[in-house]
Amino acid sequence: MSHAHHHEHDPHHQATSALTGRTLTRNAVSATLHCLTGCAIGEVLGLVIGTALGWSNVATVALAVTLAFFFGYALTIRPVLSSGVSFGQALRIAFAADTLSITVMEIVDNAFILAIPGAMEAGLASALFWATLAAALAIAFVFTVPVNRWLIGRGRGHAVVHQYH
Repeated sequence: MSHAHHHEHDPHHQATSALTGRTLTRNAVSATLHCLTGCAIGEVLGLVIGTALGWSNVATVALAVTLAFFFGYALTIRPVLSSGVSFGQALRIAFAADTLSITVMEIVDNAFILAIPGAMEAGLASALFWATLAAALAIAFVFTVPVNRWLIGRGRGHAVVHQYH
């Protein structure tokens, strides 16, 4: 990479673009892990409840996705609320920060689980079920990091949340 085309005439440029590269990636990974935690809790609960109740794949996945969004948002709302904003405002911040990343994560995650033959049918006592879920979350993580990195780079997504930490 050549540095010749950088803005030598603008000393403030470096300061404003300090949140690039490694920092941006670290923030994206942190935001994605945050989202993954909420998604994983909801996903596991949903799949466990749906499977335990003998629901269809569609109903089970729908429950898992609903709970994943719920816990994903809840984990973002908690620290934002503690900074003193109203619940409504915290909710709006969480929606803005997490909707895209949770959506990407859930699509990838559930598509993978449904794509593995017999994974949904394997049941909760089966290693295939849990291995598939773990792999699905790992793959979803890899897909979601660039989404969050792009959002944060544009001052969106979890960049919004960081104002309240």
